[in-house]
Amino acid sequence: VNNLPPVDISKATYRIGPQDRLQITVWEHPELNDPGGEKIMPELAGKVVDENGELYYPYVGNIPVAGKTVSEVRTLLTRELSNYFKKVKLDIRVLSFQSHRAAVVGEVKTPGVQSMTETPLTVAEAISRAGGVTEDADMSNVALARDGKAYKIDVLALYSKGNSTQNLLLKDGDVLFIPDHKDNKVLVMGEVGKQQALQINKGKMSLSQALAEAYGFDLNTSRPEEVYVIRPGDMNPEIFQLNAGSPDAMILADQFALQAHDTVFVGTAGVTQWSRVLNQILPGSFTSMMSLAATTGL
Repeated sequence: VNNLPPVDISKATYRIGPQDRLQITVWEHPELNDPGGEKIMPELAGKVVDENGELYYPYVGNIPVAGKTVSEVRTLLTRELSNYFKKVKLDIRVLSFQSHRAAVVGEVKTPGVQSMTETPLTVAEAISRAGGVTEDADMSNVALARDGKAYKIDVLALYSKGNSTQNLLLKDGDVLFIPDHKDNKVLVMGEVGKQQALQINKGKMSLSQALAEAYGFDLNTSRPEEVYVIRPGDMNPEIFQLNAGSPDAMILADQFALQAHDTVFVGTAGVTQWSRVLNQILPGSFTSMMSLAATTGL
């Protein structure tokens, strides 16, 4: 997963590409305009940019327009027509946007391919066009595939906290994937009231919430000093330890945010027991333990 690229809506100016259909109106020169004017069917109106990114226009022939803005094409065509007519005034607009597209798939109500228009296609705009997310959407782990790279987007932070850094501007060829939250779970094991897998709702669950939903510690067999969070990693997992018997334990547990696929383990007496269970959970090597106090800064 790569770091998110910066968001700059100011660079969202639409640039014309192949298969776009342009309507060009030259004032006081009806012979250059579409026969029938506005009455012509939209699919027959205008002029289509060819696969080479060029547009044919009377008198001037083929002109390169791909990669240019509407304003730039207007300036170019005005200059070319000025070789044949005096005081040329013209207007250009895009009738059909066909050259730049992005796909929105997964847990949205209307998945599919979306054309990019003069309205910037941001993550929020793309999800809105797709009818919004379904009830099963995991908005905190949205994935963006771009140019062979993957990016993680926290759409929940965008909606709930207004974190605009997550509202990326989509590009041609992007694929936005909204996953299913049903795989967004943590496992609570060991000496708790009820060992179970817990669903992370809306991308948020603290260690204290997980322990509470598992009915807390088993008062007869648990060792509150041995609360561990095991987090999968690319190479080796990380292990965090909380001494729940310490005075600031509840603050630490409230501040420690769990992630999907974390395992919470409440130990019993003795290091031997813990080592045996850990070896069952993690058959390979693992990283050194980290204190929750160190990770939260308390």
